[in-house]
Amino acid sequence: MSLLALIPARYRWLVTGGLIVALLLGAVSLGWVVQGWRLGEALAARDQAHADTLARLHDTAARDMRRAHDRRVTLEQQLHASSQTQHRRLTDAEEKTARLRDRLATAELRLSVLTAEPADADTDQHAQLPLAAHAGRLVDGARRTDIDRAVAQRIVDITQRGDRAIIALGMCQEYVQTISEAP
Repeated sequence: MSLLALIPARYRWLVTGGLIVALLLGAVSLGWVVQGWRLGEALAARDQAHADTLARLHDTAARDMRRAHDRRVTLEQQLHASSQTQHRRLTDAEEKTARLRDRLATAELRLSVLTAEPADADTDQHAQLPLAAHAGRLVDGARRTDIDRAVAQRIVDITQRGDRAIIALGMCQEYVQTISEAP
């Protein structure tokens, strides 16, 4: 005897339909589970590829940051060395001016200027050699006039400001050149 013979005739269609629905639901559920496994594997592969890409990007960014940091440190060292050199030049110029000012104050040194010769002066007078050379003079035999000490001090102050300006300009030019040559 078969199992179907035990089921009354009017319920056989219902039982057969229920079995077919149960088989279909089972097949759908099995397909759902299999698709979930496949999708899970695909998502895991995608997540791994994404993680690998992020790791490569992170390594590249870290390498670029190290290079930029090394370039910045090198540039800072160059600028520091340049600054030290320029500061030394400025200090030397200030010391030189201070020594000149001290020599002028103690009358050890006098500033002088050439005086203009009259246009109708005798040419034979210019041809004569001086009898004695003057110490500290650049042009022997020409008439010179000493400059007042206060005026000489002002001249030295003006030249000191000019020296500072020239050195500061050199510092700025070297800074801009160093920055513009930086990779």
